[in-house]
Order: sequence, then C-alpha cells, then structure tokens
Amino acid sequence: MTQDRSIIAVTGADRDEFLQGLVTNDIARAKGGLAYAALLTPQGKLIADFFLKGEPDRILIDVATDVAPQLFQRLSMYKLRADVTLSQADVKLFRGTGPAPEGALPDPRHPDLGWRLYGADAGDDGSDWTAIRVAHLIPEWGSELGPETYILEAGFERMGGVDFKKGCYVGQEVTARMKHKTELRKGFARVAVEGSAEPGTPITAGEKAVGTLHSRAGNRAIAWLRFDRAQGEMRAGAARVTRAD
Repeated sequence: MTQDRSIIAVTGADRDEFLQGLVTNDIARAKGGLAYAALLTPQGKLIADFFLKGEPDRILIDVATDVAPQLFQRLSMYKLRADVTLSQADVKLFRGTGPAPEGALPDPRHPDLGWRLYGADAGDDGSDWTAIRVAHLIPEWGSELGPETYILEAGFERMGGVDFKKGCYVGQEVTARMKHKTELRKGFARVAVEGSAEPGTPITAGEKAVGTLHSRAGNRAIAWLRFDRAQGEMRAGAARVTRAD
C-alpha cells in the first residue's frame, strides 16, 4: 500500500463542471481511467498535483498526503453554491510495474510508471520508484515539485498534465503565456553526477549559481537548472555534474 497518498472524494451533481473550471486537465480524460492534473494559484504557481479517477457517482482525487489539507481547503473555498461535496475517502492505493491486477489503471505520466490500483490489496512489488522517475524525468511533490513551481517548467505538458484546448481554469492565463514563449529558460533536466552529492545541493558553474540537485539514482539525477547557465561541466559540492539529456 502507498502510505504517502490521500484520497479526496468529490460528489454532487455539479462535480464535473466544478473541477473542469479549476484544474489544468480535461476531466473527461478521467472517465474510465486516470488523468494527471494540478490546481494552480491565479498567478500560475502550483498548489498541488494529483490524479483524477472518474467513477459513476464521484471523482476521486489522489494527492500527496502532506499537501492534501491545502488542496481540500482551496477546493472548499471555490465550492460556493455548487452542488458539490468534498470528503476524505477511505480508499487504499496500491501501485506497481509488474503485470497489472484486475481493476488497475495505467499511470498517465509515463508507461514505465506502471499502474495504480484503488481499493483492492495488490501488495508491494518493490519497484524502485526514484530510479524510474529519474530515468524519465518525472518530478514528484516534496522532492522536486512545490508551491513555487510553474507546471510547464516542471514538464507537465510532456507528462500529459495540462490541456490547452479545455478552456479556462485557475492560472490558465499565466500558463498559456509561458506556453507561447519562444523557449523556457528554467526547468527540470536529467544530469549525470560523478561523486558524492545529496539532493538539495546547489549546482554551480564557475562562480555562478546554476540550479539545485534533486532526486538521485546512481549516477543520474533530476536537477532544477537555469538553462542559459547550465553549459559544460558544473559542480554540486565536490561532485561533477553534466547535462544528460
């Protein structure tokens, strides 16, 4: 069982319309499957990322436990007079990368992230989730993602977490402006690391700050970089760092 996730249930006749006007993805993608999405501030910064699972009488929101209270509070604030009820759901989550059990749904961010199963007990298949995330540049809340994150710099378009045709949602104007820039100047990238360096270590090039090292698996890691400065050899403490993608 995945212990670091909470499940919020959204019920009521207006639940689809309510979420459609708030989150970054089209909730139609959650019908019969999972959709990856986020709730943003009006300034376009991340409040929480999550999965949406559509069911006949409710929509489940699968979110990191440490940000679930903030998400619940913000959704409650937006509810106003809508026919919507929010509640904590007693639903267990399991995930794995082996053969998918009955009822499991594929993780929409990348095929190598396997499946997620809600309700039934599938056990723990021992997958090295950090290594999979690093290999495919999948940032995670608490490791890379946080309240100052802009979702396009975090790769949400590549991970299918934002829909530019769905219409308005909170933070949509800022996100759309970033989409139509010529290129992003900052964001997450894969790096090769030679030597000892822990997540959170600043990355430098010469005397210039370049970014920060995040999740690491072996000699590869996810790093937050200023792309204009991340050229050639860089350092994270005593370790040598180079771009790996």
